[in-house]
Formats: sequence, C-alpha cells, structure tokens
Amino acid sequence: MKILVIPVTPFAQNCSLIWDPATMKGALVDPGGDANKLYSAVTANNVTIDKVILTHGHLDHVGATIEVAKHYDVPVIGPHIGDKFWLDALQQQSQMFGFPPTQPFSPDQWLTGQDTIALGNLTLEVLHCPGHTPGHVALVERQSNTVIVGDIIFAGSIGRTDFPQGNHQQLIDSIREKLFTLPEQMTVYPGHGPTTTIGHERATNPFVADAKFG
Repeated sequence: MKILVIPVTPFAQNCSLIWDPATMKGALVDPGGDANKLYSAVTANNVTIDKVILTHGHLDHVGATIEVAKHYDVPVIGPHIGDKFWLDALQQQSQMFGFPPTQPFSPDQWLTGQDTIALGNLTLEVLHCPGHTPGHVALVERQSNTVIVGDIIFAGSIGRTDFPQGNHQQLIDSIREKLFTLPEQMTVYPGHGPTTTIGHERATNPFVADAKFG
C-alpha cells in the first residue's frame, strides 16, 4: 500500500491518501477539510478514488467528507456506529471549533471490529478501538505493515478523553489490547503529528509503555 499524508484544517489533521499501486485504486481516510488540496494530491498521484473512510466522527477528521464523496461519486465507509452522535452534531461541532458550517450525515456503511475493507488488491482490517470516541476504528494493512490510527495514539502521546463519551481507561485498553498486539515494526500513522512504530510506543510512550504496566 502507498500512503501520502496530507495535513488539513487549522488543526493540522493528517488526512491519508492510500492506494494499491497494482490497480491505482485508492481512498481518502479522514478528509477533514481543504478539499481542493486533497483533489490536487489525488490527481498528482494518478489515483482513482474508490471510497472515503472515516476513523471517527470529530469535525477535523470528517469536515470535507460529503464534498469529497460527491466529487468522486464514492461511498463513505465508517466509523463505528458508536460515533453516530458526533456525526449528528456536526453543526454544533462547527460552531464549537470555529469551522465552516458542516451538515450532519450518515455513512453508507458503519464498521465493526470484525470488518475488512477491500481496496484494489489490498485488504484493510478494522479494529474497533473506543476511548477517544466510542466509535473510533483503526485500519491495519499487513502487506505494507501499516496501521492508520486516527486519534487513538500519537508519537509519545494518546488521544484526549475529555470530550463527550470519551473514556480514558477504555482508550488505554484499546491501545494495549489491540494496537500493541500488532507487530513491533508496524508503522503507525496518527491523526496528528509524525509517524511512529508500535514498538517505539510500547517502549517509550509515557501513557501506555510496557514499563508503565510491568
């Protein structure tokens, strides 16, 4: 799998353009805003967008979803239905964060932790990882040894849990019981900031490192 990180919105949210180099079919993961910037990246890389995928329902991750999905005439996949209340409240989120007005929507498919998503010849495995939000998912692609994690974990940090229906213990459990069972060399693409690896976070992350629980 090829992946290009495109920071969008004033929150510098990492939208990921991902694609199968064999078929050039791709997806935009978490198109939070700046749609024209995303279109330019897609065109520059000759990718055929097949779907939009959402890790969770926060505005900086979903703000351009409907615009992008209509532009490419593709379905919206995810997140887990636990985040329906966030998508239903997009107008309030827009006011809260000072973003342009965003209308509520529902995806074409909600995800569960047992789902897989086909993208060309690639298979994305879905992990339901609640805590930052109740419906947050991560996307694992084994061939490239990659996981896209949204706001579950960052390089040296973890997602906030002080938003409605956030749960700190649930987030810790999701990271340690789901993400930390992935290969140590797997590259982690967070929703903000630089990439990292599973092994590096297990060894050094002050919130969830193995030593903290050893």
